[in-house]
Amino acid sequence: MATLYHVDLGGAGQPPLLLLHGMLGSSRNWQTTGRDLAQAYHVIALDARNHGHSPQEPIMNYAVMVADLVQWMDQHGLARATVVGHSMGGKTAMLMACQHPERIQRLVVVDIAPKDYFWPAHREEFAALNELNLNHLVSRQDAEERFSTRISSYGLRKFLSTNLEQDETGAWRWVINLPVLTAALPVMEKNSLQPTDTYRGPTLFIAGANSLYLPPSDHELVLGHFPQARIAIIPDAGHNPHVEQRAEFVRQLLAV
Repeated sequence: MATLYHVDLGGAGQPPLLLLHGMLGSSRNWQTTGRDLAQAYHVIALDARNHGHSPQEPIMNYAVMVADLVQWMDQHGLARATVVGHSMGGKTAMLMACQHPERIQRLVVVDIAPKDYFWPAHREEFAALNELNLNHLVSRQDAEERFSTRISSYGLRKFLSTNLEQDETGAWRWVINLPVLTAALPVMEKNSLQPTDTYRGPTLFIAGANSLYLPPSDHELVLGHFPQARIAIIPDAGHNPHVEQRAEFVRQLLAV
């Protein structure tokens, strides 16, 4: 198992809350929202394997990611925690809740459903990353300009460029394990749950009203696996409601 890197965002002494990021992200994606949540929780954001500062491993699937999370909780003496997962992190959190319900105080899933996906946009993102010649790279801005041939969104190009860093010689390298993540994309798109998987504890699904990841047509599917789920729709938000409408996201998560 991988020993996950984590960032403590405050609230020590309060009930623990673990934040899981999405594909190609890291704990940094949760820093601002996580500090807002620290008014009610001890908030810890983790890097998934092959992302951020966590170890690079040859295996990438939801089963090993759940095992990484259980190991991290054991290492830090946490019997239970509220687990909040966005996108890929949400798929990990859903499987964790179904396989280890005794470890989950409350489940919060952000803009993802328990189903298979096929993400053409992700394939364009990975194509852009794999086409980038690091030997000729001058800066992150240079990378963003090169991404523009495949990716029109300025914000997404900025997001992807955060996975680049310079070593002690000034050479650029990927923080993510790009070959393993590229190969694992079809696996990560699949539903992390089996048809009979169920978690009956307190559950909140939060979706962006402008997102296609968790449309109203999927709500029955959600309730089939998570019968106690409350589904909150955040207006004027897409796939990243915790960033795009942070105050409303925090309000929904803190509501009992």
